[in-house]
Amino acid sequence: MTAVLDIRDVSVTFGAVRAVSHLSLEVDTAEIVGLIGPNGAGKTTTIDAICGFVDAEGTVEISGIDVTRAKPHARARAGISRTFQSLELFEDMSVAENLQVASESLASKKSRDTADAVRSALDRVGLSVAADTLPASLPHGDRKLVAVARALITDPPLLLLDEPAAGLNSAESEVLGERLMKVRSGGTSILLVDHDMGLVSSVCDRIYVLEFGELIAHGAPKEIMRNTRVISAYLGGEADGGSGS
Repeated sequence: MTAVLDIRDVSVTFGAVRAVSHLSLEVDTAEIVGLIGPNGAGKTTTIDAICGFVDAEGTVEISGIDVTRAKPHARARAGISRTFQSLELFEDMSVAENLQVASESLASKKSRDTADAVRSALDRVGLSVAADTLPASLPHGDRKLVAVARALITDPPLLLLDEPAAGLNSAESEVLGERLMKVRSGGTSILLVDHDMGLVSSVCDRIYVLEFGELIAHGAPKEIMRNTRVISAYLGGEADGGSGS
């Protein structure tokens, strides 16, 4: 079976700093894969490399299509969608209108009625009842889900989530996990970057761990939680909620 995401030997260098070093990882169909590590480990840089927002060495394939030299908009058409650490919602538009704007601005492989696409995306994250609500009136957890729904508007095979649980309390994080598993059950694969280890360990099929841009561990959640190098590098370290990872 062809992986939805297959990156091989990917490296990203900023001046004298190698932010990501020879990273290879895969995300299979209808799978949630975690990418974790301390602040500065290269997690967001990896997502940027997958999306084509930074120059990178190595190979990036989406559903068997080599997009290594493709521009970001072409990679989006190949089936990538992502969220950002900053929500950047239009506060003077309803939730549905926020998704409609995304539908009109993003390239979609499928010809779908916008209203149907909006309803489908909101249903997948459990926010159908909030369609006519302004984002500012929603709890923080629901605002995060609006961002996920917006990324789902084109029904992408691959969803890249950058810190979706940042700022959420435990109850909100649990709801987020339930909604992500619903998204996965609908056939969408997810690469999840987050510091919420409860969320990551509960929803991910496999986890990759970065430290200083290098892969130090890869395996099932239980294996990762027992890995002494991971415990030393991340789980036993200082809390890290900053951006720029």
